[in-house]
Amino acid sequence: MQVDSPNYHNENHTAAQTCGWTANALRGEGKCYKNIWYGIESHRCIQMTPVVRCNERCVFCWRDHNGHAYELDGVEWDDPEAVVDASIRLQKKLLSGFGGNDKVPRSAFDEAMEPRHVAISLDGEPSLYPYLPELIEAFHDRDITTFLVSNGTRPAVLRECDPTQLYVSVDAPERWTFDQVVKAMEDDAWEKLVETMDVLAAKDETRTVLRTTLIDGENMRDPDWYAAFYQRADPDFVELKAYMHVGHSRGRLDRSSMPEHEDVMEFANAVATHMPEFTEVKGVPPSRVALLSKTEDTWVPKLKKDSEFWERDPVASD
Repeated sequence: MQVDSPNYHNENHTAAQTCGWTANALRGEGKCYKNIWYGIESHRCIQMTPVVRCNERCVFCWRDHNGHAYELDGVEWDDPEAVVDASIRLQKKLLSGFGGNDKVPRSAFDEAMEPRHVAISLDGEPSLYPYLPELIEAFHDRDITTFLVSNGTRPAVLRECDPTQLYVSVDAPERWTFDQVVKAMEDDAWEKLVETMDVLAAKDETRTVLRTTLIDGENMRDPDWYAAFYQRADPDFVELKAYMHVGHSRGRLDRSSMPEHEDVMEFANAVATHMPEFTEVKGVPPSRVALLSKTEDTWVPKLKKDSEFWERDPVASD
């Protein structure tokens, strides 16, 4: 399987793309909200996917749905170790030009050449890759943390996955809105998402996050219904993020569908009133994103400063 998008660098079916926050962090111009909330070092984070195919056609997706056919018969899949190697090579290639940038400190560039995090979230649905649980373990064996983002249509696969943090997209609180917003290619996608909520509830060691993209006029209503659906999964965190009017989504939605940060926070607080165990409501205005949490301290424990994870860092700053 080849990757057709000109925006991605790829090796076979593994694709990577530099996140804007990675570039910002290298230049000292701010870090992603995942740094603020979870401790991810943005300049050391790979954004990749093991499969650029998807079984949903979300109206808010910035990607081009053409070419996202998810029939995977005949694909020659690389093994997990090969995908990890390809991801690291692609990241180094993508960032190589920053080595000569006067705005980038040499220490930051050297650190970026030794990635410590991976977001398996670039494109497509990662659970369509047949060796996803093993891929996560392969990254962990390299001392790289994993944030996996899935649409929840493969609960049996997610049951076997134990990333550092597991995100599942919940972009509707009930079936009708799900059909309007997600436009799944499989008839049982909603039932699979419900099953995935139960899979998440059973996970004791893996940090779990439900993520909702809020579209004004489409799915930004019924906070009590969202709360009830969220609670089925018993997540550690809930992220509510504004739809952004970018990429190919501009052909499906109007700019007026994009909520302001204040609207996102108002909706997040409305959801929180129905989830009393979530006592913290945080926001990051530049990303128009809100976080519901049961605790004030939301960092991944191993990413806290002076942890063994950072003591093992091959390019730790003095």
